[in-house]
Amino acid sequence: MNTTLERVLIGGEWRPAEATDSFRAMNPDTRETLPHVYPVSTRSDVEALLEAGSAAASALEDAGSERIASFLEGYADRIDAAKEQIAAVASLETALPVSPRLADVELPRTTNQLRQAAAAARDTGWTMPTIDTANGIRSFLGPLGGPVAVFGPNNFPLAFNGIAGGDFAAAIAAGNPVIAKAHSSHPRTTQLLAEEAFVALQQSGLPPATVQMIYRTSHEDGVWLVSHPLIGACAYTGSRSAGLVLKAAADGAGKPIYVELSSVNPVFLLPGALQERSEALAEEFHGSALLGAGQFCTNPGIVVLAAGTRTEAFIADLVARFEASPVGALLGAAGVRGMETAVETLCQAGASLLVGGNALQDSGCRFQNTLLRITGKDFLADPARSQTEAFGNGNLLVVADDEGEMVRIAAAFEGNLTGCIYAHSGDADNELYGRVTKPLRRRVGRLLNDKMPTGVAVSAAMNHGGPYPATGHPGFTAVGIPAALRRFGMLECYDNVRDNRLPPELRDANPTGRLWRFIDQQWTQDDVVHEAIGARS
Repeated sequence: MNTTLERVLIGGEWRPAEATDSFRAMNPDTRETLPHVYPVSTRSDVEALLEAGSAAASALEDAGSERIASFLEGYADRIDAAKEQIAAVASLETALPVSPRLADVELPRTTNQLRQAAAAARDTGWTMPTIDTANGIRSFLGPLGGPVAVFGPNNFPLAFNGIAGGDFAAAIAAGNPVIAKAHSSHPRTTQLLAEEAFVALQQSGLPPATVQMIYRTSHEDGVWLVSHPLIGACAYTGSRSAGLVLKAAADGAGKPIYVELSSVNPVFLLPGALQERSEALAEEFHGSALLGAGQFCTNPGIVVLAAGTRTEAFIADLVARFEASPVGALLGAAGVRGMETAVETLCQAGASLLVGGNALQDSGCRFQNTLLRITGKDFLADPARSQTEAFGNGNLLVVADDEGEMVRIAAAFEGNLTGCIYAHSGDADNELYGRVTKPLRRRVGRLLNDKMPTGVAVSAAMNHGGPYPATGHPGFTAVGIPAALRRFGMLECYDNVRDNRLPPELRDANPTGRLWRFIDQQWTQDDVVHEAIGARS
């Protein structure tokens, strides 16, 4: 059996880790332990990351946006070229299918994000240059001056990976080095991506420590990392409990941290919609709920309906579909334990099982496709427990007594990434739609109509964020460029500074001729024009 520890990427070189412990990944489809052995880095490794990252942050200030963009594009090209190997390894570590999920959807999304970030870095419009000529004051967003630590989740081994995903791309494009912490569920995938990033970095001429990577630390050293004086900011996607620990540490040290924690993504099926297209809605919800075994951060976890015969027929249809569907593998043993805990908590809150509810033994990391049902009254009596996230193939149906109770349920939701409302295609649900939308709009980052939330387009208009506990701040998005870059920028203000001493974006001459700047209360691509003395009488 292999016992050699894999190396970590620190300070521009692959080197042995300072480690006192190790771990292996597991194939969730079979529970087979995979061969590579990965180190749990000690604090000395973390300190080396921070020191090298801090030096790289200073050097990046002189690198220029063109070299940063070239690195991101070169890295994307290398990932595309290594597509087959990366997708195969990611599938082995997550049980997600190579095709279409990884090779045909997630990997192209990953490289698309990197290329969009490169375009944003080259354009520099994300910096929002603002110029007040009368007072001689100019400002824009610049780099943070320290490395950004990125903690990637387990459910997107490529598109949200700490060393290739959206947070990584945004932080680099904003001119910051990245310290990536691999997720323990897919360390080999992260290692392969890091190897491609390492070569692309050498070819770009950027500082060697612009990209660094370790596999795991102790919880205590993770807290130390996010609160360290040298850190610029952190981005975390994962469980609420671990994320809140990191957030408390970063907040206590005055360090920015952007966390994505949990979301049940409520779906309201209004009576007119059920009357009009019940079977189609059951098919659409079933497909969305069980896609990828339900392991999407925008999985539609809770459905709210009004009591009635059509609702009962809809529920019976869903039960039959869930019973007949194959059971997909969860991302690991922790996913199975999480489903067990969630189902138990929901039942304690008053929910009853309609189908499923148990782990499958001797079948990899699998849990029965699960549907639960709760009355609107019981939901409102204990809304906190009733909104427990069953991260996986488990969903809760909330049956309200009447339309008024549906509105009260909408007002009882915590913050979520998304909220959906399905309504009659004509005017039958208009009045109720307005009553439900008003409280729901304030509780979700993205409001959808007649569409399931599972897909997250990489669009400049996208908001993949929301009120707590969906994320730690309702004003920022993890998906959508250029907005995602602004999380990793510091507002720099220049007062009475000579033109040749200003950053190019703030000088009188537009550096590209195309850059949009907010000059004297107007967005324009023009150069700054100074009135000649005595031009006015």
